[in-house]
Amino acid sequence: MTFDRAYFESQYRDYERQNPIRKLAFYRRLVEMAAGDRIRPRILDIGCAHGLFLSNLGDGWERYGEDASAYAILKARDRLSSIRFDLSLPGHHPFAGPFDIITAFDVLEHVVELEELFDWIFQSLVPGGAFIFVVPVYDGPTGPIIKALDRDPTHLHKRGRQDWLERVSRRFCLVDWWGICRYLFPGGPYMHLVTRTLRRFTPAIACLVRRG
Repeated sequence: MTFDRAYFESQYRDYERQNPIRKLAFYRRLVEMAAGDRIRPRILDIGCAHGLFLSNLGDGWERYGEDASAYAILKARDRLSSIRFDLSLPGHHPFAGPFDIITAFDVLEHVVELEELFDWIFQSLVPGGAFIFVVPVYDGPTGPIIKALDRDPTHLHKRGRQDWLERVSRRFCLVDWWGICRYLFPGGPYMHLVTRTLRRFTPAIACLVRRG
């Protein structure tokens, strides 16, 4: 399936509402925590879409964004010219590492060659660099609900949280992970609640791992 304008308008027609400031602020706290005292960290956002996350970081970062959608890249470039955005193709990444941080928010479930991507991310991080990702999970008490609500045909990996944690731990050092409850109420606000206590029951997770 092509990630064109029709895809975004059918699957993410409320893109702005699905990315409120408090959600972007949580992502920002994760990358700031991962960056520590690094000066002007070099960050790559895989699946950057319209560039909302990177635009929220500010000029204290060297920012790069890639996406498989030419439509999304055009939207991102229109948003902020000081960030480098480019189109990614299967097996090809437009920007070379090393990066201090690589992010992938709601992207991994779409990727065909997942193991190859993990290999590339590992090789593209500086030693001690961080990989941060968010994925929906289909286990636990919310699993059947998430499966019923998920109508995106490009979601290829409908895995449980333990599967994701074990998969990334084969290459990276797991630092921490959180549960996320999120839902866009029809005609209303977007709920985005982060929890560590109930992380084994949430419909999505955020993970922070490092290259050893």
